[in-house]
Amino acid sequence: MTIDARLAELGIVLPEPAAPVAAYVPTVEINGLLHISGQLPFREDGSLVTGRLGEDVGVAAGMEAARRCGIMLIAQIKAALGGDLSRVERIVKLGAFISSTASFTDQPKVANGASELMQAVFGDAGRHARSAVGVPVLPLGAAVEVDAIVAVRPL
Repeated sequence: MTIDARLAELGIVLPEPAAPVAAYVPTVEINGLLHISGQLPFREDGSLVTGRLGEDVGVAAGMEAARRCGIMLIAQIKAALGGDLSRVERIVKLGAFISSTASFTDQPKVANGASELMQAVFGDAGRHARSAVGVPVLPLGAAVEVDAIVAVRPL
């Protein structure tokens, strides 16, 4: 089954990749690795999931926000690879940044929203190393931000 077919089976429609909000590019491919800049959690209607875990966002909503970041990561991957998701060899690493209070300690659970998505979409190639870090604030007030490193097959 192709990755596009798997996305359809999961009911996932990829959005247009988000444009950078500052002086950087969304992706850089070098030596077989695709580095994807941090992606924010945009809902299907284009609105941004904002707030802080442990304050006004619960774990389940945080996991969904991380999943939305993962969907945007896949959209960026697809765009960077000219629409060919079959070039993805492996999701190597995700970095999850969770806007949270000092007492919130469930960052790994929140990050699972993105991790579980990658495994559902890419199968064993979606299993990856990961960091899950609590931070006091993220760009635009986002609840979660996730970046990635992906091993890609050459053209």
